[in-house]
Amino acid sequence: MAPIPGSGLAKGLAVTLRTMTKKSHTAQYPDAQPELPPRTRGVIGLFEENCTVCMLCARECPDWCIYIDSHKETIPAAAPGGRERSRNVLDRFAIDFALCMYCGICIEVCPFDALFWSPEFEYAETDIHELTHERDKLREWMWTVPEPPALDPGAEEPKEIAAARKAAEKLAAARAAEPAGATEGAPPPAQAPADAPGARDAGQARRPAEGGSE
Repeated sequence: MAPIPGSGLAKGLAVTLRTMTKKSHTAQYPDAQPELPPRTRGVIGLFEENCTVCMLCARECPDWCIYIDSHKETIPAAAPGGRERSRNVLDRFAIDFALCMYCGICIEVCPFDALFWSPEFEYAETDIHELTHERDKLREWMWTVPEPPALDPGAEEPKEIAAARKAAEKLAAARAAEPAGATEGAPPPAQAPADAPGARDAGQARRPAEGGSE
C-alpha cells in the first residue's frame, strides 16, 4: 500500500504540537553547570607530595604524553657515622592533553596515589601548544577531585583496617588488664643466688686474686 502523500509531514507536525507546550530540559550552559558523574574522566590532577619520580606513569603511557624531569638530592646522615641517602626531586611534571586519550593507565599504575581523575573539563585553548599543562596547573585540578564514594555497607572490611583495629584492641585490652601502679614502686631486681652459674664463675675469678694478696 502506497503511503498517503503528506503523511510524514503530518506526523512531524503532530510531534511538534505535542511537545511545544512541555517545559524544556535544556541546560543553559555555561550559566548552568552540568551535574557530572563522580567518576567522570575530565583531566588528571597531580598530588605532588606523593610523587616519587618512579617514572611508571610515563613509561606505561601509550601516547607518551607525560613529561617528567627530576634531579637527585643527597640527604645527610641522621646520626653520626650513618650513611648518606639520595632521593629524586621532581622538577617538571607535564601532560599534553592534545595527545592524551584518557585511558587512565597512568592513574592505575601509580603505586603511590599521586594521580587522580578530576571532572574538570573547561580547559580549552585557542592554541594546541597551550594544551600541555605543567605541574602547577595539574596541582590546581587536584583540589577539584571529588571524594571517593562510601563503601558498600555489605562489603568486606579492608585487611589493613581490620589488622590495625585488632592490634589497637589487643593493646587496649592489655592496658586494661594491667593493674594500676604496677610499674610504680616496683621492687629492685633480685640478685642472683650464690649457687647460680654466674655467681660461681665470679667467685672462682676472685679466689686467685684473694690468694695472691695473702
